[in-house]
Amino acid sequence: MLEAGVSRTLRTACAALVGAIYVLSAASAGARGAPPPEPETNATTIALQELPPQGRTTYTLILQGGPFPYDKDGTVFGNRERLLPASKRGYYREYTVKTPRSRDRGARRIICGGLQPQQPDACYYTSDHYSSFRKITP
Repeated sequence: MLEAGVSRTLRTACAALVGAIYVLSAASAGARGAPPPEPETNATTIALQELPPQGRTTYTLILQGGPFPYDKDGTVFGNRERLLPASKRGYYREYTVKTPRSRDRGARRIICGGLQPQQPDACYYTSDHYSSFRKITP
């Protein structure tokens, strides 16, 4: 009976220790800032032709300056996830890539950076609502 109590106490202590280590490592990573971007590889890029048809349409609208189907299109993207290269606020703008059969804006976006929205320095595609990005290559 004593062994069961010690075992349960040990498991509880270990779980608490693992949780504390996780919290401390997450806080430490946040204090250091986001890791530097990975070197560009084929996995982090997507050719314009590989975008879904709706993505190619959105990209064309970006270069034409609209008109865009959603009010949020062309608004500032804050890069809070810090997955895109660091830039001053207002550098990035977001645009919706329509998702067939979706009742809302869906998860697909193109984010473009640059001082002139119709002549972006770079554009990125996300199909998972900002969890990952792939640089669009013409």
